[in-house]
Amino acid sequence: MAEPLNSEALDILFTSARTHNSWLNKPVSDTQLAEIYQLVRMGPTSANCSPARFLFVRSAEGKEKLRPTLSSGNLEKTMAAPVTAIVAWDPLFYDALPTLFPHADARSWFTSSPELAEETAFRNSSLQAAYLISACRALGLDTGPMSGFDRAKVDAAFFADSGWKSNLLINIGYGDSSKVYGRLPRLDFTDACVLG
Repeated sequence: MAEPLNSEALDILFTSARTHNSWLNKPVSDTQLAEIYQLVRMGPTSANCSPARFLFVRSAEGKEKLRPTLSSGNLEKTMAAPVTAIVAWDPLFYDALPTLFPHADARSWFTSSPELAEETAFRNSSLQAAYLISACRALGLDTGPMSGFDRAKVDAAFFADSGWKSNLLINIGYGDSSKVYGRLPRLDFTDACVLG
């Protein structure tokens, strides 16, 4: 059985970690992005389906391609971020299930129900996006997750060939902690949880 993380680790992952909207002019390397993914891929998904796909937008050309898809409130911070991850899901994720989940014919669960496949892919790619945030924080990077963008435009601009579907965006880099908003309140246990 694993021991609980110490308070410093919990601070890094949760209690002191913040959503960043302003970024230092410090690059994030391809090696760092690969290290992040090595952690993300180890997080659990239902039937190990791993439907998330990650497009790391880093170049000026890529950012310009992303620009017209963004809401006005997300434009400036996204253009300034060293990396913007487009967290997407692969509608054909189940084609990898013979390898990822060899215990049963899991592929047939989804080929026979497009609705179940879409629901599973969206839910689990959202879960994997949370792993991405945690992995970034664990490796010393900051994040700024966002949903203010036009999904159809992102899909047309970036995924026309692959057929992937965008879920959310996450800016990644070294946040400027002098420009972080004050901590907002959270719901108490009794407001959000029920013991059954």
